[in-house]
Amino acid sequence: MVSDYKQLNEDYLMRIFSRDLMVVKGQGSKVWDENGKEYLDCVAGIAVCSTGHCHPLVVKAICEQAKNLIHISNLYYVPGQGELGKRLVEHTGLTGGRAFFANSGTEANEAAIKLARVRTGKSHFISFQEGFHGRSSGALALTHKVNYRQPFAPLQPECTFVPYGDEEAVKEAIRPDTAAIVLEGVQGEAGVIPSRKGFLTAIREICDDTGCWMIMDEIQTGIGRTGKWFSYEHENILPDVVSMAKGMGSGFPMGAIVAREGLEFLPGEHGGTFNGGPLACAACDATLTVVESVISDVERKGQRFKDAINAENIRQIGLMIGVPVPEGTCTDIQKECQKNGVLVNCASGSIRLVPPLIITDDEINFAAGVLNEALGSR
Repeated sequence: MVSDYKQLNEDYLMRIFSRDLMVVKGQGSKVWDENGKEYLDCVAGIAVCSTGHCHPLVVKAICEQAKNLIHISNLYYVPGQGELGKRLVEHTGLTGGRAFFANSGTEANEAAIKLARVRTGKSHFISFQEGFHGRSSGALALTHKVNYRQPFAPLQPECTFVPYGDEEAVKEAIRPDTAAIVLEGVQGEAGVIPSRKGFLTAIREICDDTGCWMIMDEIQTGIGRTGKWFSYEHENILPDVVSMAKGMGSGFPMGAIVAREGLEFLPGEHGGTFNGGPLACAACDATLTVVESVISDVERKGQRFKDAINAENIRQIGLMIGVPVPEGTCTDIQKECQKNGVLVNCASGSIRLVPPLIITDDEINFAAGVLNEALGSR
């Protein structure tokens, strides 16, 4: 019973998360709670379950690999690593680049930070106000939100935060010891704020002019979420390093960076016991195959979803949608949607919708209808 889980959580787990729902089963775009109630999941593990819950191809890949080898460590060649690295490099467009595997988005960003520091010999970074890059010490240093950062200050590396979309402020912030500019193509935790057209191109040009690296954090936006494999493709530019995670493994913990040709760790500079393990590689490989079959329809679905919502100033790119709501109402709207069978998420006071990429038109219509009712009741 859920009451047992609540008590166990209360007695034995650190009280970090606020939650009121136990999900015990998932299939496609739907999940079920411990009482058998069905929900349409427009959170998808926070943009993680890109292929939906328990996609047959992903489940098969994990199960078949688990029968043969679950873990071996990076002391040896790991089944599937090389093949997966090739696919990821090809999808990033960084011809001649190389991949490094991690277990999460935070770890991927930590790897990007370390790589920039060790190869450039510089220690200062530029990031953006309202940006989010992770909660471990290095990634947190590049995350703007004060209540995340302040309890752990001072943090390293040193980072200057500038307004998102302001390339002139970026130019003013660059110093002789600036290693890299780190940014998201869409600020997800800020409520789904897409970069203005031309901004990524401007950052690329600044980096070319100054020798700084351009590190694209594609943790939430990557693997098809915006209708492209990565958000920077919307401006036809290439970064120096791409970090990715969330949608890579359909829920199996997985992260990675891909760095352009000539940028890589040397032996002993970085590592990890579980990084790119056999099960993670199998899950990611199957996920990429599914995403390849649906990515061409992601933008249409996202536009359909946006058009079906009765709200103004909706921010949408692919299946990444931010719906502004009156101040102080987001949690109530989220709870109303949950009561009526749709899971949504609050991000910086906006409703964030990041459903599985395999969501159907009928499911979009249902979700929009429930959300519209909740919005209308405020």
